[in-house]
Amino acid sequence: MSSSGPDTLASDRPSWQRRRLDPDHSLGLRLTLAVAAAFLVLVPFSLLALLVLGAWAPLHRLDMSVTDALHGYALDHPAWVVVMRVWSEVFAPMPLRVAALLLVIWLLRRKARRLAAWTATTMVVGGLMGPLLKLLVGRDRPELLDPVARAAGYSFPSGHALNATLAAGVLLLVFLPYAGRGVRRVVLWVVAVLLTVVTGLSRVALGVHFASDVVGGWLLGAAVVAATAAAFTSWRAHVGLRPVRPARDGIAPEVERHPDAT
Repeated sequence: MSSSGPDTLASDRPSWQRRRLDPDHSLGLRLTLAVAAAFLVLVPFSLLALLVLGAWAPLHRLDMSVTDALHGYALDHPAWVVVMRVWSEVFAPMPLRVAALLLVIWLLRRKARRLAAWTATTMVVGGLMGPLLKLLVGRDRPELLDPVARAAGYSFPSGHALNATLAAGVLLLVFLPYAGRGVRRVVLWVVAVLLTVVTGLSRVALGVHFASDVVGGWLLGAAVVAATAAAFTSWRAHVGLRPVRPARDGIAPEVERHPDAT
């Protein structure tokens, strides 16, 4: 005579370790992705923010040495300053937000409503976090005797670096399905990396941010993209769409062929 008591029923249930990554148990999957995203947000960025708040001497010395070196180069090379100013203005937060808005409109015209919502959410959430954290940290910008550029407001994290990272992440995850596997994919990655790196470096080169401000913006932007992409991937599992690897496939590869799919 077989037994079907509570112990037997409990043994038939997947363990928590299995449920937390099982697409058939969407709550466990969502919780796991949320914890992973929170880890990305809290650990590297929070550590850097604490070092900035505590005025950690080694970080301050490193920031000042980078700032002094780049400022000296800028004073000796006016053309370099012009290039950095133009880049910094073209890829400032507001132009990137306008570009994101145009992308949202394009996605809506293709009936990719959820992908459009993800794009808007990523840019808005990251865009709101930047000014809030500037106020909370309250770090002053570099003070230079002969500045080549000026900027208002607090310094940490860099809004330019943050928004460039958000825009680059959106660019990659939306357009990877269109890039194929050849040269276009390489070009897309190069454009995203250049947008992120050069925009951040331009702010240090102009003497309006410390290097740690820019790194903080990069970390926060990457964390926001990771968190919203995790939420979108969780939704895909919930509605039964095939699993994807965002860094390889984008987050909605079916949109490229079937715009109504998401």
